[in-house]
Amino acid sequence: MKDAAPLRTAELVRRSGYSFQQVRDLERLGVLPPAPRAANGYREWSEVHIHALRAYRNLAHALGPVAARHLLTEARTAPFAEAAAAVGAAHADLARAREETLRALEAVRALRAEGTDPDDDAMTITQLAAALGVRPSTLRFWEQEGLLTPDRVTSRGARRYAQPAIRAARVVAVLRAAGHGIPRVRELLAALDRFDGAEEAARLLSARLDHLGTRMLALLRAGSDVAEVVTRAHEETGPPA
Repeated sequence: MKDAAPLRTAELVRRSGYSFQQVRDLERLGVLPPAPRAANGYREWSEVHIHALRAYRNLAHALGPVAARHLLTEARTAPFAEAAAAVGAAHADLARAREETLRALEAVRALRAEGTDPDDDAMTITQLAAALGVRPSTLRFWEQEGLLTPDRVTSRGARRYAQPAIRAARVVAVLRAAGHGIPRVRELLAALDRFDGAEEAARLLSARLDHLGTRMLALLRAGSDVAEVVTRAHEETGPPA
């Protein structure tokens, strides 16, 4: 479907809330689909550019500017099924981050609890890294920084992580993902056996949940605009029947 009339840049700026410079920058970065030019050389914007700009604003809040640019580019250029799947994957990533944060909150409580068997469901370094979505080298770095203490079970130094270490690793992973530095994470882990330490860790994890909630809402707001960008980009071939 073709738009009834092209939009001038001033109208695009007014309706999108972006500045002239921001529109030029986002066009250069590929956020906006290419705009045809009229005989006088002026760009002829359309409704799809409004949708793209609105989508980028919410996607940048939900995923970050780089990921937002990548997703919008994929929405326009990838096959229809892949474009739709990219949006679904973004929702799934945020949902996984929320689940891991909830597990970390449970881990904070469990780290202070008594009567747990430390040998229940122990993990190797490969298993724990996979469970947390990090590299084994990251776990070794955390160990070097005093954030994690595994059991060493062979003469070659193979690591086994018992439940206390697994719980601590979940807390570390979420706090690091939330942007907390190594000294702050080390301080919180050392204080978990005190009431105030556990309370502070729980406060930070709760703040992380709130932040993820706002990102998830922003991704939902972007949904209809992204769908319009995908539809316009594929309107000639259309999705598979």
